[in-house]
Amino acid sequence: MALTKVELFDQIRRDSWREGLGVRALARKYGVHRRLVREALTQPEPTPRKTPKRRSPQLEPFKKVIDEWLRADLDAPRKQRHTVKRIHRRLLDEQDAAGLSYSTVRDYLAKRKPEIRIEEGRAPAKVFIRQNHPPGEEAEVDFGELWVNLAGVLTKCYLFVYRMSYSGKAIHKIYATSGQEAFLEGHVEAFTRLGGTPTRHIRYDNLTAAVTKVLFRGRLRVENPRWRLFRSHYRCEAFYCERGIEGAHEKGGVEGQIGYFRRNYLSPVPQVDSLAELNARIEHFEQLEDGRRIGARLRTIAQDFAIEAPLLRALPDDHFWPPSRTGTVGPGYCHIR
Repeated sequence: MALTKVELFDQIRRDSWREGLGVRALARKYGVHRRLVREALTQPEPTPRKTPKRRSPQLEPFKKVIDEWLRADLDAPRKQRHTVKRIHRRLLDEQDAAGLSYSTVRDYLAKRKPEIRIEEGRAPAKVFIRQNHPPGEEAEVDFGELWVNLAGVLTKCYLFVYRMSYSGKAIHKIYATSGQEAFLEGHVEAFTRLGGTPTRHIRYDNLTAAVTKVLFRGRLRVENPRWRLFRSHYRCEAFYCERGIEGAHEKGGVEGQIGYFRRNYLSPVPQVDSLAELNARIEHFEQLEDGRRIGARLRTIAQDFAIEAPLLRALPDDHFWPPSRTGTVGPGYCHIR
């Protein structure tokens, strides 16, 4: 079996170190050029192969006229703009582009169309529409990192936050890990304390506790089977936000809540003997939060939640419990600095 380049580099270095073989001897032994041996002995990893830039010499004489057609399309009626097929046909009929393949034209248009829109100042601006959250219908979930002085040791932990989108009522719980055990236990805690689940959906980013694969198009996801069972038990629908910064505004409420709660109640770094002690403090902080008004709202968080609480979907008679295979997630999984 042929060696990979990494395996080859490893063997060359080993023979150089153990047997004292020189560059020429190593090149003869492995049947490679001396340049490759020197690279193996002087560089930490193989130089990645350069991807050659694809050129289309057949298309070169026609790029200018294609660009003119694309620019004209910017002001043409939407249903009378050029398709790839139409441009290819016109090139063959009007420009004597015999032998020019359809795929070459297609690949050029895929790259050039958005560039021309930008060049002509026609690139669409991203518009964020203010979201409307009817009472009882939606919630948002996320984890945030924080540091805790846990029994004298500075320890990295994770703040689970479940936030009702209408009222801003939020449940917070600190865990030693952001894994699936904490993820599910946090949901059970929130569902139990709030007395129900949203009737529409809960918003998430693509947490590995819930999603095993993000499909290429749209919002379709391959969900973790255990998470899917959990959701179906509580009759919850998941809304997965777009990837990257584009999706941050889709659950801005919970992201803002994490930062707000961390700044106002967990700074400076809390000093406790256990996470149970810290979580007891957090329940007291949440009681203080009930009297807060968010922004310019007329009612407090507690008053708004009183409106949506009766609208939540009732919980099943039995809990999905224990949600983790190990029970409560303990401090042994913390990252310690």
